[in-house]
Order: sequence, then structure tokens, then C-alpha cells
Amino acid sequence: MISIDNITMTYNKGTVTALKSISLTINTGELFGLIGPDGAGKSSLFRILTTLLLADKGTANINGHDVVKDYRRIRNTVGYMPGRFSLYQDLTVEENLEFFATIFGTTIRENYDLIKDIYIQIEPFKNRRAGALSGGMKQKLALCCALIHKPEVLFLDEPTTGVDVVSRKEFWEMLKRLKAQGITILVSTPYMDEANLCDRIALIQKGEILSIDTPAQVIASFPVPLYAIISSNPFSLLRDARSYEWIDSCFAFGDSLHATFKKGGETGFISFMESKGHQDIQMNRFEPSIEDCFIRLLKN
Repeated sequence: MISIDNITMTYNKGTVTALKSISLTINTGELFGLIGPDGAGKSSLFRILTTLLLADKGTANINGHDVVKDYRRIRNTVGYMPGRFSLYQDLTVEENLEFFATIFGTTIRENYDLIKDIYIQIEPFKNRRAGALSGGMKQKLALCCALIHKPEVLFLDEPTTGVDVVSRKEFWEMLKRLKAQGITILVSTPYMDEANLCDRIALIQKGEILSIDTPAQVIASFPVPLYAIISSNPFSLLRDARSYEWIDSCFAFGDSLHATFKKGGETGFISFMESKGHQDIQMNRFEPSIEDCFIRLLKN
């Protein structure tokens, strides 16, 4: 459904590189996640694919249509939800929906089945101005407006940023139902835990793709044992752990450390830490998360 070949994008007369030779393909009916922190290049790629920006180099196609030559056709067949709420805040919920339906030559009634599960949650507020909605309600309204013309591909740029945990969970459940209706979904997010909800993911940082695979395969490719380390003195735990000559990597995760060792180095770690005054060290091996994999890819 989506084919991206060697896309490069720069800003400020070429002095700032947003995307570096990005290439990937997204299959029809797939829920694909673009995972990376702020400034990684996610929004730039989305704007190119939705025909809002021109890339410096490379090509991109959506369902066989070139994003430059066939931009009019693409705009009629994709739905786009930008990272920032961009609907008309002085219009009501219902007025926003009617406006976007009219632009695409359709009606709310014609495609109501597609947005029904989402719209019934905001219908009690249909006469409220969009600017007065809560963050979660704005998110649901924006998704309805992006879907009202029954798009083939749905682009969602960081749709859950700044939204409460309950709304985030509801949003991903909605995406699963949309995927079941055959819509191809490309979603970007800085939240590593959301990567596990996608069919496949691409990890991106500083405009470069670090890895493309299923979440399970990304985790399975972690090459060494990973350990969680806990102590009652977390302030000095990280500093002392990093001074151990056999440590390979060590990062703070909440109230614990996630560490890897050079071959065989884990056997003498607790003794070393006890010599530094840590008397209650707990060290357990566990399965890495997507975030652990991302950090290791950055390190390498």
C-alpha cells in the first residue's frame, strides 16, 4: 500500500537534515508504527506522504500513486490526523464533521458505520464547540473527521501525545477495529510501550531507520542477556555500576537499572558493588522491552 524509496528531507537551506535516505514498505491492511522521540523525523515523513511537503530526494507511492504527480488523487484517498489539534475550534463537534464530509463530497450518514464506535462517545457533546472539548474528546473528533470520507490509508501523527492513559487505551482499541475493516494505518508515537500494539514497527532516530520488524522480532534480536538491578541507594547505584570494568551498558529505568555485561562479567558484579557499599543488591535477568532495544541500537 505504501512504498518509500530513499526519501531525504532537509530544512534551513540544507543545513538541518530531517530524513536520511528512508526506505520502507507498508502492506495493505497493516497497522504500522513509526517509533521514535521528538525530532526523529516522524512528522516530516508524514507530511511528505500526505503531499504537504516535497522531499529533497527519493520517491514515495501510496497504492501505486506518486505523492508528487498524483497528489490530488492521494488527498482524496487518505485520512490525516496531525500531531496538533487542527480542527475549527469555534465550530461545534457536529459542524466540524459536516464540514469535512462536505469537502470530500460525502455525508455523515453515508459513512456513519465507519465512525459509529468513535462518534457515539462524543455524540452527547455534538453541540459543544471543539475548542471546549477535553484532550481525549478532541482526539476522537479529529479521528472521526479523518475517517469521514472512508480513506484507504490513515495517517496518525502522535495521536496519543498528552492524552490520559484511559484515552490512550481506548484509542488503540479503536485502531484495532478500524484495521479489521481493511484500512491501512500508519501511526507515529514517542511511546515505546505502544510499539507492541502494532503489526510491524520502524524505530527511527535523527532521520534514520534503526530497525524494521515485528515487535516480537525486534525484542528477539536483542543479542545479550539483560539484567534489572535494584539497590536501596539508587543515587550512587548508576555511578558505581558504570565504573565496573565488565559492564557493557547501564541505564536508569524507573527505580532500577537495566544493564548488560561483557562476556562473563555478570558473575563478579554483586561482589564489586558490595565493595562499593551496596549491601542489598538484587540482580535478575529479564526480557528486554522495545525501549531497551531502541537504546541498544542507538548505542551501537
